[in-house]
Amino acid sequence: MNRLGSVIAAVSTPPGKGGIAVIRISGPGAADITDKVFRPKNEKSLLSHAPRTAVYGDIAGEDGIIDDGLAVYFPAPNSYTGEDTVEISCHGGILLTQLVLEAVFAAGALPAEPGEFTKRAYISGKLGLIKAESVIDLIDAESRESVKLASSQSRGALSGKIDDIYNKMKQLLSSIYAYIDFPDEDLTDVPGSELLSRLSDIRNEVDSLASTWKTGRAVKDGISACIAGKPNVGKSSLLNALLGYDRAIVTDIAGTTRDIVSEKVSLGRASLKLSDTAGIHKAEDIVERIGVDRAVEELEKSELILAVFDGSQPLDSADSEFAFHIGAARKNNPSVRVIAVINKSDLPAVFNDSEIKKLIEDAEIIRLSACSGNVTTLAELIDRMFIDGSLDLSNDAIISNARQYAALIRAREDLDSALKSLKSGFTQDIAGLDVEHAMSNISEIDGLSVSEDIVDDIFHRFCVGK
Repeated sequence: MNRLGSVIAAVSTPPGKGGIAVIRISGPGAADITDKVFRPKNEKSLLSHAPRTAVYGDIAGEDGIIDDGLAVYFPAPNSYTGEDTVEISCHGGILLTQLVLEAVFAAGALPAEPGEFTKRAYISGKLGLIKAESVIDLIDAESRESVKLASSQSRGALSGKIDDIYNKMKQLLSSIYAYIDFPDEDLTDVPGSELLSRLSDIRNEVDSLASTWKTGRAVKDGISACIAGKPNVGKSSLLNALLGYDRAIVTDIAGTTRDIVSEKVSLGRASLKLSDTAGIHKAEDIVERIGVDRAVEELEKSELILAVFDGSQPLDSADSEFAFHIGAARKNNPSVRVIAVINKSDLPAVFNDSEIKKLIEDAEIIRLSACSGNVTTLAELIDRMFIDGSLDLSNDAIISNARQYAALIRAREDLDSALKSLKSGFTQDIAGLDVEHAMSNISEIDGLSVSEDIVDDIFHRFCVGK
């Protein structure tokens, strides 16, 4: 069913009790539908009032007056969706809000689907796909840094960079086509050597932008990280210290944690999707064995392993067995990073860093006391490992989702192919085909050539009402 051209409505404020609730109505005839349920106190129709003016009146349903409130009319195209839009503000009761919304439906509006208001804004050209995605990123943001990143994208930092790269490709391609169409007229203003140089520069710009994905993902989605080690080394204490409150049970009894405890935490500029695991050891009890198996699975699927050791006790065979599992996980996933967290630094140390290096090659090493709750040095280390310190989250163009990253990688591969063709002595028309493909992939990022299925998938991640 094509819903464009229909009037849709939804509650745009969060569910629950509050001072006010806002019902958004959008589509041709939104004001006419509103007139059926909203009665201004001055007895004039809503359309007779100046646009974008709050009008006070009664809200009525089939059984009479429901509430009093305000209505504001935003005529197309000067609205969020680009369509005629009305926002009715009523008192924020759960049942009351539902009754007002039902009255709007009874007057002829359809229930809005998730993200449908923003989707209509995208279709009407009010915003590109990057800015549309930044809307849901702002709503879902769980840290100050992710708010900075989403806000930067909503203001056009990324879309501006994409436009710049696209236009450079277009300019270069027009010169290539001039050469193809009129080879004897010398119409191209780009000699072969300069074409190669400019194409290489564009390729490097694409690659540089793609490299921001590591930072963008660490800020927005978070790094999958597990806290692991043999029993009773302070893994749960470390989890509690990172969270800033007691999430996991901590006792002196080895094996207290038997299942995965998962939480998300902001640590510096990055976010961690943390899993506290059971102590890895040779367990006799069947329940403990299940917990150990799950801990080993977490090692194998994590991007970061916080390998915890008790710095007050000599390293033993259990530590060696744990290190063996880390080695196995790294064989399956060579990109996994390991930080050896030597815990209980408030007690006398009984082994040095070189002994850890023998167990876990290339591990970063840090000493701390989880019981003290001071994890600043660990946060700084993780920040350096996953965040590009040269990037300004508030202003720079940064890739923050897999769809954008995949399109950039495809564009980079196209440009590599074009460069290879030119270096191999092929004519410019061969390279031009690859540049065309690269432009198509770049244009996908802001939605200029994206498929309808991808658009639908993006907007279905939104909440109803946005």
